[in-house]
Amino acid sequence: MVASGQGNMRQPGKKKPPRGPEIEDTLCCCEYLDRKGERSHLAACLCECEDLDECCDRWLTCRSLPPGMLERIADTFTDRFRLPWLKGAVKIDISLLPPIILLPIFLHIAALHFLLALVILISLPVLVLWYYYLTHRKKGHTLFFLSLGLFSLGYMYYVFLQEVVPHGHVEHSQVILLTCGLILMLVALSRAKRDPGYLHCHMSSDKALCQGSNGNNNNILSRNGLGSSSGLYRAAVSGVAVNSKTEGYAKKLAAGPGGVTEDWCTKCQLFRPARAGHCRICGRCVKRLDHHCVWINTCVGEQNHQAFVLALSLFLITSVYGISLTLDTICRGKSTINALFYCPGVYGDYSSALSFTCVWYCAIVTSGMGYILLIQLFNISYNVTEREARIALQENVGRRLLWGMVVDTGQYNRGFLRNWIQFLTLDSAVLQHSSEDIV
Repeated sequence: MVASGQGNMRQPGKKKPPRGPEIEDTLCCCEYLDRKGERSHLAACLCECEDLDECCDRWLTCRSLPPGMLERIADTFTDRFRLPWLKGAVKIDISLLPPIILLPIFLHIAALHFLLALVILISLPVLVLWYYYLTHRKKGHTLFFLSLGLFSLGYMYYVFLQEVVPHGHVEHSQVILLTCGLILMLVALSRAKRDPGYLHCHMSSDKALCQGSNGNNNNILSRNGLGSSSGLYRAAVSGVAVNSKTEGYAKKLAAGPGGVTEDWCTKCQLFRPARAGHCRICGRCVKRLDHHCVWINTCVGEQNHQAFVLALSLFLITSVYGISLTLDTICRGKSTINALFYCPGVYGDYSSALSFTCVWYCAIVTSGMGYILLIQLFNISYNVTEREARIALQENVGRRLLWGMVVDTGQYNRGFLRNWIQFLTLDSAVLQHSSEDIV
């Protein structure tokens, strides 16, 4: 390990030779490249961590920790948490592990007694919300929510097959229908995970200048008399006003003929069309940005908004159907709503208690996802995105409707039917010259 560490050192002023396919440069299954680009070994994953040593020393001597030490230790642990693999140790995101480990444990403990179920089912949403606000404040990516959602689906389906179906009250056709709904929902979810409509960068010959991927940029340049890339850059930086109330990243250009306007993103260094926005978590601009969804760990934009709404709808239908089948099995003779709140004797059998606890967990998750879907449907009906609603509230230019669940900006609202037609044809090329670009 010492020899490999010395091999990475080079004299100043000399370029590092390119890494070739030599045998000595090949990583074994227990080696990896750390954050500094140096080779390390899993056997030494706890070595050479001065922050951890100092933390233990301060803890033993009852001294306070300096600021930032715990964050550095967490970063080191995150970088070194890897598993052996064929072409080198693979890094594992630790945010994937808590749902996989803790969720089954909590649900099995909750199935032991009614009071334990009450405490755990109240605590779980509180912990998830706390973690959401913690990560949302740091504006960072996390796979925790995606892992929680996917593992919850898989585990609920497993409990349904292991604990509910053997009772004999569920027909094979009902199991097949539930399985098909789950598969269709996963297909829609995979489609929603694709490109949401990122604006790509194109490097100019004069300067590293990025422009939006849509074909309207050249027209904007000619209308504003900004033919060269250098002149375009000066106009974007010094000749426009900063729109600080919205994202803090955009500089709004003066509208040209026809009222068409575009924004210059100072972070991505590109022009973005109307309704596009910069996501601080992804660090990129997205066409018709709605919001960054932590449940799919990506943005919801022009190219995946339909799949996102479809995935929510399929999840809601499948979850309600599975809940009704489970309650009809463990609480015979009662309607779904009555059985959800009153099912006597269900905690007398552990299998029924576990199924009933999972039903309540599904009901809580379904209620949250149903609220998100309801907000999405309202926003589509008024042709407004979550980003536009947030900006309208900040600038006090929108009006709340439907008990505050939707904010009507009035900017793109063309009526209920036309709004839905526009949403259902988002991927159509006709919308490149639609009237929504008119401000």
